[in-house]
Amino acid sequence: MMQLTGRSGKEATVTRFAWTAGIDWGGAAHHLWLMDGLGEMRGRRVVDHTAAAVSEAVTWLRQVTGVPVDQIAVAIETPRGVLVDTLIEQGFAVFAINPKQLERFRDRFSMAGAKDDPRDARVLADALRTDPRAFRRVRPDDPAIIRLRELCRITEDLQEEEGRLVNRLREQLYRVNAAWLALCPAADEPWLWTVLGVVPHPDAWANLPRRRITPVLRAHRIRRVSVDDVVTALQQPHLQAAAGVADAVAMRLTALLPQLTLVHAQRARTEREIERALAALAASPEEEPRKHRDVQILRSLPGVGRIVSATMLTEAAGPLAERDYLTLRAQGGIAPVTKRSSKRTFHVHMRYACKARLRQALFHWARTSIQNDAAARVYYDGLRGRGHPHARALRSVADRWLRILVAMLKTGSLYDPTRFLATSV
Repeated sequence: MMQLTGRSGKEATVTRFAWTAGIDWGGAAHHLWLMDGLGEMRGRRVVDHTAAAVSEAVTWLRQVTGVPVDQIAVAIETPRGVLVDTLIEQGFAVFAINPKQLERFRDRFSMAGAKDDPRDARVLADALRTDPRAFRRVRPDDPAIIRLRELCRITEDLQEEEGRLVNRLREQLYRVNAAWLALCPAADEPWLWTVLGVVPHPDAWANLPRRRITPVLRAHRIRRVSVDDVVTALQQPHLQAAAGVADAVAMRLTALLPQLTLVHAQRARTEREIERALAALAASPEEEPRKHRDVQILRSLPGVGRIVSATMLTEAAGPLAERDYLTLRAQGGIAPVTKRSSKRTFHVHMRYACKARLRQALFHWARTSIQNDAAARVYYDGLRGRGHPHARALRSVADRWLRILVAMLKTGSLYDPTRFLATSV
């Protein structure tokens, strides 16, 4: 064992293994390179992506090394996948490295930087042997976190698909200069889809009876638009499209609206599943009090809703569990990047290499918090008063929330707005 002090000031334990293996991951086959503690190659092979081939490779590793599998470290580029899960289940210590870091380590063996699968497997094994601090140990995720992560990503996919369908609907309404766009400019409200589903032909909209509109507005609880508003808008003069365009739009709407309605219903159902998954995590059994408390603490913060809390728990599960503020702000894109050249040149710019979903969640958290928390608003206004642009100020607000969150997780306390307001006034 070797004790190393990290940037956070805490001691980090790094284990140097007697044997290291590098795996260059592939779709149909993987290149495996085995190396001893002195850096000598002790074996290499190509492993097909099948259960039998992987099992045979595990047996081969045991025979060649002659040590238990927990004394063999395996380096790989990806932190997840069925191959990684299998290796962890077999008892190997699996470490992941970023592909950009692997590219730098590759320069040790080839200055040309040519991509070669067997060489990459060798680079992975040797880099883990000499620089274990550059790798991070892969820990299997909790099944509840895996399920929640998948629900979040399904919701994201459905939201993007719904946006595409809504844009196509709006384009069809624009073709006939439809008055619907005066009532719903984005064409993204379900009540409009319901009405158009019943009467899709543009020629019938001007004579749409009130009995068709009233139950729809009542069912969707629409208050900002009345039946009279709809009737008046539809009866206003509008530009006339060429002959045949109205029939074409009607056919398009007939095909488009069922898809849009289905995707919207699926997204709403998935969001309810996310809420139930978060409730289940918050109500975890007594043997898992930490998981239960973490969810409660996170959701007590202003600006943290369903999607933000689910994204934080799934995309930053490791840093949250370790209470690692520095890693959390780096993965979320909050920590700036500094560049220094000679004694006079010093640059600070936004971090682009980060987890995009986590960055987006932190952005929305900060944006919402300044609308709901007085202390966050005071902090934001102070930053703007010093000349920081809106996005830069929001990143600082998000950084402040991360500091508060990590402190709360360490002490196990819920958010107290009066405490922070007193320090910011």
